Amino acid sequence: MCELLGMSANVPTDICFSFTGLMQRGGGTGPHKDGWGIAFYEGCGLRIFHDPAPSAQSRIAQLIAEYPIKSRIVISHIRQANVGKVCLENTHPFDRELWGRKWCYAHNGQLDPEIFNWPLQHYFPVGSTDSEYAFCWLLDQIRNTFPTPPQDYATLTGFIHRCCETLRSLGVFNLLLSESTHLFTYCTTRLCWITRQSPFGEAQLSDCDVAVNFEAVTTPNDIVTVIATDPLTNNETWSKLETGEMVVFVDGKVARRLHTTP
Repeated sequence: MCELLGMSANVPTDICFSFTGLMQRGGGTGPHKDGWGIAFYEGCGLRIFHDPAPSAQSRIAQLIAEYPIKSRIVISHIRQANVGKVCLENTHPFDRELWGRKWCYAHNGQLDPEIFNWPLQHYFPVGSTDSEYAFCWLLDQIRNTFPTPPQDYATLTGFIHRCCETLRSLGVFNLLLSESTHLFTYCTTRLCWITRQSPFGEAQLSDCDVAVNFEAVTTPNDIVTVIATDPLTNNETWSKLETGEMVVFVDGKVARRLHTTP
């Protein structure tokens, strides 16, 4: 299956180090050779790069790994195709507008073809993946229940969690989702995170011989959380999400945790 990478931070931060590790798995140290994408929020704006080529050999991916784009929320994905051909329109992350905001989404897993029978009202897929169809269905549910932005994000979070539980009934549904301020993460099988804050130390990537001393490139007030399908470093302790668990990050911190419903 595919792999996910996300970041939530309290200050604009680059994701070069973590993305360098992820891109090796896209046809290098891993089988995820069917395209990749990455999205950076800049205020309310969303900068997205897609490429149906393997990230390990992509010159665009190399540019991202070397160019320090600063963002507080990042969502990235490398694809191992199951449903839908390898092409640009089937490459994650996907984005749509809701409430005048850009929503961004990436999915790891495979859903039963029954998903394509679920009715859609406002959002429709451009490509042919179960992932994008599920995204359109999810945004439909949010828009129908919350025609305007809710003041209480706890209510919204609970609703999104219930929708993810419904999608999980069709198979494997690991998710990263954001509307520019909150990073929603949901786990069916594999998803983990690490929060880095003062005192910072050195981290060593698992997939290539690259290390960084974060103390040299951060301030004592920085808080940066990285979310990934599997740990990207081999000398740090990552926390794992449980099946059916949703963790929401704001400014690098855990804002809310919800567990599977009975």
